[in-house]
Amino acid sequence: MSELDRRKKAFEDKFAHDEELRFRATARRNKLLGLWAAEKIGLTGDEAEAYAKEIVLADFEEAGDEDVFRRIRKDFDDRGVDQSDHRIRRTMDELMATAVDQLENEA
Repeated sequence: MSELDRRKKAFEDKFAHDEELRFRATARRNKLLGLWAAEKIGLTGDEAEAYAKEIVLADFEEAGDEDVFRRIRKDFDDRGVDQSDHRIRRTMDELMATAVDQLENEA
């Protein structure tokens, strides 16, 4: 295997690892976000866990975070929870950092 082939394989392996980490971090962030939103809505226990799973699944509707944001926004509006768009998005960002930290500390 030539040096160029080794570099190419190393780059591909790193890319695959980074993509897997991004996927896992996003799924974990969405679960944490779902639990945060469930608390705001007034759900606890199994109901909160089930809601968090729904939020994780909501992310598969389209690429990016807008599908998750819209779901949380709608659920808050439907249940009269007073949270600004800015606060929801800020929480999404904060929980992404938390999810990445958790995954890095598991390794």
